[in-house]
Amino acid sequence: MDRRDFLKTGLSFALVMGADGVRLIGEAQAATDQQVNAWVRIASDGTVTIRTAGAEMGQGSMTSLPLIVAEEMDADWSKVRLEWAPADPGVYGYRVRNEPSMAIVGSRAVMSYFDQLRLAGAQVRKVLLANAAERWTTDVKALRTEPGLVVDPASGRKLGYGEIAGFAKLPEPMPKVDAAELKRPAEFRLIGKPVPRRDIPAKVNGTAQYGIDVQLPGMVYATARHAPVAGGAPESWNDAKVKALPGVIGTVKLADGVAVIADSVPHALAARRALEVKWRPGPAAQFDSEKVLEETYVKVHADPAAKTQVLDSKGDAKSAFASAARRSKAEYRSDYSYHAQMEPLNAVARITGDRVEIWEGTQDPGSSREAVAKALGVGAEQVTVHQCYMGGGFGRRTLGDYAAEAARLAREVKKPVKLLWPREEDIAYGMFRPQTFQCLEAALDAQGNVNGWSHCVVGDGGALITGGIRIPFYGVPNQHIELRGVSHNVRVKHWRAVAHNFNVFAIESFVDQLATEAQMDPIAFRLERMKANPRARAVLEKVAQMSDWQAARPSAPSGGRALGVAFTERSASYGAGVAEVSVDRASGKIRVHKVWLAADGGLIVQPEMATHNIESGIVYGLSSVLHERVTLKGGEVQQSNFHDYHVLRMSDLPEVMEIAFIERDAPPSGLGELGTPWVAAAVSNAVYRLTGKRLTHMPFTPERVKQTLTA
Repeated sequence: MDRRDFLKTGLSFALVMGADGVRLIGEAQAATDQQVNAWVRIASDGTVTIRTAGAEMGQGSMTSLPLIVAEEMDADWSKVRLEWAPADPGVYGYRVRNEPSMAIVGSRAVMSYFDQLRLAGAQVRKVLLANAAERWTTDVKALRTEPGLVVDPASGRKLGYGEIAGFAKLPEPMPKVDAAELKRPAEFRLIGKPVPRRDIPAKVNGTAQYGIDVQLPGMVYATARHAPVAGGAPESWNDAKVKALPGVIGTVKLADGVAVIADSVPHALAARRALEVKWRPGPAAQFDSEKVLEETYVKVHADPAAKTQVLDSKGDAKSAFASAARRSKAEYRSDYSYHAQMEPLNAVARITGDRVEIWEGTQDPGSSREAVAKALGVGAEQVTVHQCYMGGGFGRRTLGDYAAEAARLAREVKKPVKLLWPREEDIAYGMFRPQTFQCLEAALDAQGNVNGWSHCVVGDGGALITGGIRIPFYGVPNQHIELRGVSHNVRVKHWRAVAHNFNVFAIESFVDQLATEAQMDPIAFRLERMKANPRARAVLEKVAQMSDWQAARPSAPSGGRALGVAFTERSASYGAGVAEVSVDRASGKIRVHKVWLAADGGLIVQPEMATHNIESGIVYGLSSVLHERVTLKGGEVQQSNFHDYHVLRMSDLPEVMEIAFIERDAPPSGLGELGTPWVAAAVSNAVYRLTGKRLTHMPFTPERVKQTLTA
């Protein structure tokens, strides 16, 4: 690529003279007339600062992304310092659907940035080599790099990157980088090797700054109570009484709620509790989630006139079912789920003249900047987002709605504002993983192969309920997959692995049912009768080996233990997991003792981080599968905090979680969400082996398990 095209990628840098030597910085920072954007700068002491676009919520992205740059430029990692990239997708974003984005979602941070960050690092390395060659008046092809150094093997001469920065000149045009110039995997010094996450020390010693930690001079504190029914609005409230409370500065009417401003968080929360609001009902005021799931969705599925969207179609499913030697059918349900991130939603806003500053932990700094700009009617260039660490995101922290609310309040009170939604507000005004009803049918030919496949999902959320519903990893020749969408005016949102959770649950539970009906081993059935493709076969065979699939499990008077298996895919990665499970028949409590997962994620940039990411996904999946459910009556959320929205306890974690990666020469794919979707089906399938009863409604609460066992 030429210089102009390279600059368009937002991966270039300039070499300019500074008081502390030459630094690799953006040309805009150097006050030139050319807007060149920086990922890397080098100080005269050899310190390399790399900007990271990886929002950090515990998954390690803020370390993995700059590590890719450091690998290709051959930086000395011990001298690398990290810096948050500005919220500017046009400069620091990857491209998705031909639009720039900085969103860290869908396990796609490494896979989305991998190629362009390698080019960025290789470009830096090439400039450093060229300047060293000019200084030594030697052929650049004779030189090589070591971490932080350019080396001349013939003479033994060495130049540190900091030294080169002191005399370097930026070539015009910038040199091209050919794919052949990138490192081969055998040459990697950092990629694929264990490297500690850079955020851990700060999180351990307490210096890591979350949005909730930010303090500004003259700052006041805000919280809010939003309409209990989505789409509602405040008509009146006990304003005088609230303003008379200690520390209360005032109240502010929002489009969908009432905010209170106070001189401290305790005073703000006390004022929120004292609010008595008369609400204009929202459009979901008659919504009953349990009734709709049990009755309405079933009717929608059975209605031949219901609006249908075909998601995938292969072969002739109608003929396959008409000529089937045997047919099988099953139905599955899943409830709404809350994100349950550890840190409640919060943001700090300050307005100075026509400039707006936001401090928050966000998965998508670009979207947050746009949301704030829209809320205030200013240009996005007038908004600066200061990225903070996040105490969990799981898809909820991508909108910037709470940051926009903080900005509106800061404009109203003309002071910096810290906005905090307490847990009760976060749940009551939550955005949830949608609930669904699913019906699956299979047609088997005379040889017992699955020849026809039909899958219908009913629910509200569009793409939020269709991910993971296609089965390209199974070689079923005739398929018909459809969505029957409904609308409830309930706030729904991406949730870790999104729709894969309930779709993989339905698919893999049904496949297990088919294996049972065929009197076949579940793994063998997937390989032989579902015609699993080579990648799927590899992870299934690997997890069978890891779990010692055929070995007998402990038995006990209470029923002993059994294994369940499930296949999953997410963000171009494949996985197969096995869970070892027991059931207390008296209480209905399921205990998952051990889990194994074989994963194919292509090139693993950071194996230790990837392992922990998958383990995190498994724990998150177990919590949602065994406990988590949101219900609405009259459009209002019935749960309010962790006493009635139950999550997995530490004492219930598996004793063993074993992860293995399949080595494959392929670019990185997403791993952070691969650990979640398979859990429900594997647990359900294991319970069937123990009890002869199938769990078809997620989550598998003790009450549901007891009902199933006695049905």
